[in-house]
Amino acid sequence: MQVVSARDITEQKQAQEALQIRENSRRKQSQTLVQLARSKTFQQGNLNAVLREITETAAQTLLVKRVGVWLYNEDRSKIECIDLYDLSTKEHSFGNSLSQKNYPVYFQALEEERTIAADDVRNDIRTQELLESYLAVLGITSLLDAPIWLEGRLVGVVCHEHIGESRQWTLEEETFAGSIADFVTLAIEASERNTVQEALRKSEAQFRAIFERSSIGIGLIDMKAQIVDINPVLCEILGYSREELSGKRFTDYISTQKGDLKLYKQLMSGIRTELKITSSLGFQPSELQEEVVERHRIEMERRCLHKNGSLVWTHISVSVIPDSNGEPEFFLAMIEDITERKETELKLRASQEAAEAANRAKSEFLTTMSHELRTPLNAIMGLSQLLQQEIVGSLNEKQSEYVSCIYSSGEHLLALINDILDLSKVEAGKEKLLISPLAVSDLCNYAIWTVRDRASEKGLQLTCEIDLEDDICIADERRIKQMLLNLLTNAIKFTPAGKVSLVVKKVPQGITFTVSDTGIGIDSNQFQFLFEPFKQLDSRLNRQYEGTGLGLALTRKLARLHGGDVTFTSTLGKGSQFTLFLPNPLLSGAMEDELDGGDGEENIA
Repeated sequence: MQVVSARDITEQKQAQEALQIRENSRRKQSQTLVQLARSKTFQQGNLNAVLREITETAAQTLLVKRVGVWLYNEDRSKIECIDLYDLSTKEHSFGNSLSQKNYPVYFQALEEERTIAADDVRNDIRTQELLESYLAVLGITSLLDAPIWLEGRLVGVVCHEHIGESRQWTLEEETFAGSIADFVTLAIEASERNTVQEALRKSEAQFRAIFERSSIGIGLIDMKAQIVDINPVLCEILGYSREELSGKRFTDYISTQKGDLKLYKQLMSGIRTELKITSSLGFQPSELQEEVVERHRIEMERRCLHKNGSLVWTHISVSVIPDSNGEPEFFLAMIEDITERKETELKLRASQEAAEAANRAKSEFLTTMSHELRTPLNAIMGLSQLLQQEIVGSLNEKQSEYVSCIYSSGEHLLALINDILDLSKVEAGKEKLLISPLAVSDLCNYAIWTVRDRASEKGLQLTCEIDLEDDICIADERRIKQMLLNLLTNAIKFTPAGKVSLVVKKVPQGITFTVSDTGIGIDSNQFQFLFEPFKQLDSRLNRQYEGTGLGLALTRKLARLHGGDVTFTSTLGKGSQFTLFLPNPLLSGAMEDELDGGDGEENIA
């Protein structure tokens, strides 16, 4: 008899098959991670290409419908999908976003958990918020999400989306998802590193292009004053080749002055002090390095020694370039050839000095001649006055007329000489003002009384209006009377009929005396000549109005000596308005200067 024994090993077989499947999955996952680690795409630094490879590989390994990489936006208000791979269509897409405000529980889970393994998204509290607006729409039943961390900061998530029946994620799959997220981190770091390196390469290339093609000489000098690099323009300025200058002392070719060494030391100590302060505030030197260099620069004009022995005028700007620790490493010298400009300046200075000398000579000549003319003129006027008084005998009508003409002509000539003397003194800076508080009403009454007879002779209406609460101004009494008389006399002279008025007003900065007339006015083409001495607007020999053109020129100079000015408006045929402004009651800077003032060696190393 034969006995047969049978045993049900279905469960054992199923267990072995399950174990085999898990082993195969684990092996496949390991192979995937090794494949990604060896991928050349990572080395190229193209983030989009790397992410496409990661999502494709992850979807094929875990056999999920979709794998997506989502990153936070700049203000961290939402995550945006930058690559989503669909395994069935083998297509990539991007552009969806999830707002943190709308899904706070899900975003909180990302912050707190290594992975979110949701076997049933409908009943998992972490994913329920996403169900109606995202998961159910796409038919997603299970979700395996792994947060992406970069330098200790959550920057996004890798989402593995499963559709169909609910799927129970294994521990190995969760670990794999976490590794995929780590690869995304590596990809981001490589991309950023590549971007920085590329920017550095471009920056270096741009700097080199600027360095070589700059129209200004540029030199890089170390802390021992030795030339490290030099551009073609600086070679041309100094007359040497780059090879001849390399390693030479920069100071051997630049003129030095007393105090230059102190300037360089201040430049060095200044940047060290600033960097020390910023470091104490918690900043890294590199964060403020460019700003520090910008603020710590010395500029000077020095002569450079050319190879042929000649001296070249240059403008030199020296700044410090710190190293990565913020310590001074190089001097950057920007050198511009200003020889032509300097020669022009010297010529202009010589011309200016010559003009000033000529002007002083003119003033001295006028002063001397005026004094010389006064002596005979005083004699003429004195004798004319004696004749008018008939002390030496009576005069007939014709003789009396001639003597009066001689005396009035003398008075006119004496006034002219006085104006010339005044103008010469002001231009030579020898005029002294006797400043004091003055009653405005007294000044105006004096001026109006002095010119009223002349106005009456022409039938002109002469008015005065003082609109002041405080009847005081600060000025030199003799000079302000002279200025008012000049303005009023001019107005009467050039007004055939009508009205001449003097209006005084208080303004925020001082006081104004405005003389208006209804006279002939001034052509706008002549405005530029109005205040020039010895300049008559009507220069014809048979001109209607006499004068030397000194009155307005002297008035403006005296006003400016007080710290004020004279301005005007005029319309041809309708009249003119001249305004004398005086600062009041405080003295202006110009007046204070007038009252108070009264009247480096270079070497080539």
